[in-house]
Amino acid sequence: MASLVSVGRPAGHVEGPSKVTGQARYTADIRLPGLLYGKCLRSPFPHARIVSIDTAQAKALAGVHAVITGAELPDRRIGRFFLDKPVLARDVVRFVGEKVVAVAAESMDIAEEALTRIAVEYEALPAVFDPVEAMQEDAPRVHADTSTYTHPPVPDFVHPGDDRLYPDIPNVVSQVFYTHGDIEAGFAHAAREFTHTFTIPPVHQGYIEPHASVVQIEPDGKVNLWISNKTPFVARAQFAAALGVTEDRVCVNTAPIGGDFGGKGSLMDSVVCYHLAAAAGRPVKMVMTYTEELLAGNPRHPAVITLQTGVDANGRIVARKARLIFSCGAYSAFTPLHTVHGSVHATGPYRMPNVEIEVLRVYTNTVPAGHMRAPGAPQIVFGVESHMDLIAQELGLDPLEFRLRNTLVEGDAAPLGEKWRKIRCKETLEAAAKEAEWDTEKATHIGRGIGMYDREPGAFGPSSATLSIAADATLTLMTGAADTGTGSYTVLQQVVAEELQLPLESVRVVQGSTDSAPWEVGAGGSRLTHMAGQATLAAVRELKAGLTAFAARHMESPPEQVVYRAGEFVNTNGQRLALPALMAALADREELPLRYTGEYVAEDPMEVTSFCAQIAEVAVDPATGQVTLKKLTTAHDVGTILNPLTHQGQVEGGAIQGVGHALTEHLIVQDGAVTNVHLGDYKLPTSMDIPELKTVLVESDAGPAPYAGKAIGEHSNVAVPAAVANAVFDAVGVRLMDLPVTAEKVYAALREKNIIAKSDE
Repeated sequence: MASLVSVGRPAGHVEGPSKVTGQARYTADIRLPGLLYGKCLRSPFPHARIVSIDTAQAKALAGVHAVITGAELPDRRIGRFFLDKPVLARDVVRFVGEKVVAVAAESMDIAEEALTRIAVEYEALPAVFDPVEAMQEDAPRVHADTSTYTHPPVPDFVHPGDDRLYPDIPNVVSQVFYTHGDIEAGFAHAAREFTHTFTIPPVHQGYIEPHASVVQIEPDGKVNLWISNKTPFVARAQFAAALGVTEDRVCVNTAPIGGDFGGKGSLMDSVVCYHLAAAAGRPVKMVMTYTEELLAGNPRHPAVITLQTGVDANGRIVARKARLIFSCGAYSAFTPLHTVHGSVHATGPYRMPNVEIEVLRVYTNTVPAGHMRAPGAPQIVFGVESHMDLIAQELGLDPLEFRLRNTLVEGDAAPLGEKWRKIRCKETLEAAAKEAEWDTEKATHIGRGIGMYDREPGAFGPSSATLSIAADATLTLMTGAADTGTGSYTVLQQVVAEELQLPLESVRVVQGSTDSAPWEVGAGGSRLTHMAGQATLAAVRELKAGLTAFAARHMESPPEQVVYRAGEFVNTNGQRLALPALMAALADREELPLRYTGEYVAEDPMEVTSFCAQIAEVAVDPATGQVTLKKLTTAHDVGTILNPLTHQGQVEGGAIQGVGHALTEHLIVQDGAVTNVHLGDYKLPTSMDIPELKTVLVESDAGPAPYAGKAIGEHSNVAVPAAVANAVFDAVGVRLMDLPVTAEKVYAALREKNIIAKSDE
């Protein structure tokens, strides 16, 4: 099929002009008549009983219209899957930064002044900050009783009977097992066993736009909500449940998302915002400061990863046992599933006949954790790929050779029994090694390290899209999904233009509210190009069929004798009818606009996955421990690339996030409190940290998205920390078992190594 535009060609973001010109109105930009501004007083204690709250002086301040406490609100908890978080703390606070009192005032300044006039008396309680310590019998209990907390049914992608919520282990909210093969028999056949433990700290998503929400309550009680949330229909359901009303009483209105990276899926302050609006009788806006984001947002889960691997005499893995402990912080509400699903990557993309993975989420008196790009995977892959290098070292094998002996190839069963086709794992690793010049000589203190990862294209939930055509033959695709800055609207635009062979500018993509758009899960999990793309493809094919039927009637031809080709209809007699002419005729008969809705549900199980291999090259200064990332090679197993520009943008953006996770980022928590609560202290990577980046694409036609596309959004960020840590070991022989890889840690390890060497002499 000849392409006039579109698939396979670079195209800029359709929403780009409105964003760069300042015309886009984010949630924080919403202005409504009578708007008030909300702020929250937050707990200074990691764990304490609320003895008393005195709000009299705050209420008396001129310009204050509402002051509310948890005791004044319905005793209803909120969350994405596990509903354990109060809207405002009621009797107990469980982390530094928990919301205790909320105020609404005429201005932000007045609201902040009101907070200073609130007196709260606390009684400090014992606290626990480490997830391993929290599981001990004598540990303080973060929640006295979780059995009353509600949750939906546990998803069925784990083996029946292998999962539990709030098991009989102190402070553990969920325990999940993934098993395949016979783990005991596997270790019985092993010639050698290796066990290592790795720790990974929390990191923040680093989006530019902080969480914001605006609530307006109509006279009939219907609630209009604007919120920095990438899944409006899911947010509507959660918000309605938090209010105790039916979903039709809530409308989530559209607003651009100023960055997400997994962090914009929660209700955050929106329910507080509603209660302030209800108390004040006026609309209320709440916008978090970045200090609040770092103190009380929903960062990536810190983790303790223990891996035990059995290897046979030929250097092939025969068994892996993993214990993955994630701290979910004081509440589990920000996690959208019953577990951290990235745990399935504890095997890596390797041939492994016998597997047992145990995943625990543990309460601690720290900031509640949520999802971030490829949830759980960077933590686990750091452990897995560091573990692979440690095993290779002990076996006396080159890290590349050890991986090549164990990578999945076509015909292999995946470690958890998945049956994938067109496996390109080995090819992707070899392509990365070739581009990175793995076997070439290196200067002193220069090292190279490998990290690997695979991820199935997102396939959860149904997708819908509505396509309409107007009298001037312009098309409008309405979706309920948010574009979080990834360029997904551009891809959907390209799908419509490609299928109809029309110029790209003839297609407009808009996001509808939950009252106007068809139901859509939304962005997340590398699903949007696949799921919304296929729903869009279904809609455009329905529209094409409908237009062809109208054209056949207009041309007085049987429908089966009329075909659509690049903007016109042609019958078997050679008669032609241009699309604009048909639309004019339909307009005369008042049959416009025409609307068609496409729906899509993915096949289960998914038959393909996508592999990524990354190789970091670093230079280490042994005098200071300073690590300089000189080059990063990132190789990807891809399908048809619908938009090379946005595809490469996802590769590069993810890689740089991985660089931050590897070298600079660490949400520092001391005695339960985040201490680096400014972006000047929380070190996101800058242009000075960006290495030479080499991208290699290993193409296939196996993708489930339109035109055989595959996912890319959550691939390039995951394995970078492991590749960097492995490269540092290759450079100077220092093995770090935690992140980030800082000069201080490397220097300390080098010094310790030298001291040991001297004592040996």
